[in-house]
Amino acid sequence: MSIERPSRAALVGAITARIDTLSDALSEQWHHAEPVRHFVVDDLLPDPMARAIHAAVPETGGLLHRSSLRERKKVGIELEAYQELVGDALLCFQEPEVIAAVGRVVGSQSLRSDPTLYASGISVMEQGDFLNPHIDNSHDGDQQFFRVLNLLYYTTPGWSVERGGNLELWDSDLRAPHVVPSFFNRLVVMATNPTSWHSVNRVLVPEARWCVSNYYFAAHPLDGGDYRHVTTFAGRPEEPLKRLLLRVDGVVLNALGRHLPFLTRLTRHRRKRSD
Repeated sequence: MSIERPSRAALVGAITARIDTLSDALSEQWHHAEPVRHFVVDDLLPDPMARAIHAAVPETGGLLHRSSLRERKKVGIELEAYQELVGDALLCFQEPEVIAAVGRVVGSQSLRSDPTLYASGISVMEQGDFLNPHIDNSHDGDQQFFRVLNLLYYTTPGWSVERGGNLELWDSDLRAPHVVPSFFNRLVVMATNPTSWHSVNRVLVPEARWCVSNYYFAAHPLDGGDYRHVTTFAGRPEEPLKRLLLRVDGVVLNALGRHLPFLTRLTRHRRKRSD
């Protein structure tokens, strides 16, 4: 039985309505969340819409595979190669109505979309895949705007916390994470700043956990201040050697990023959005 494909406009309308309905409670979450400011929206879309998105995800063999000390995952950015709904599921979060709804929750009218979709895309983690604790690069690909919010929409039906592949939020000591399970049809919006350490714990089952990832930018950080850094990774508490190696890695990359800012352009993945 085929699943009816929702339009991008329908996705935008459903997301905006859901966030606005819960806006006061979500704002309360946002302002009191620790150790990283965030809010969670469950049942973001009507169930048929959410299941249609999952049914449209591509085969993992055609995705970009990343594997290093820092991470192991697969990412997709070539929207033209996927079903149209995959692109709509990504781009709907970049529409003004959704950005405004999120802005009302976090108390900002200055959020910006990114027409290049810098670092946005779809990702999948399969058994053994992981993402070590890290803070995201502070700016957009052209180093003009601060990256201030990370939006993670999880699309795998029936996913449970015991399967792994869950978002982890850390304090600056990186001692014990706050776990946010990557449940089906859940949106997590988290702050991106110099202390927003986050990770994904290892997937423990022979199944795939899918996510649609977006970022919002602003001319100034949401909490004020001024900073500039590249994506910086750390080892988990049970990984002392990796923690040491990644600390050195972070020092080197940040030094290079300050003196050779064009390196961020060489290492980024970006594309023009398809409207």
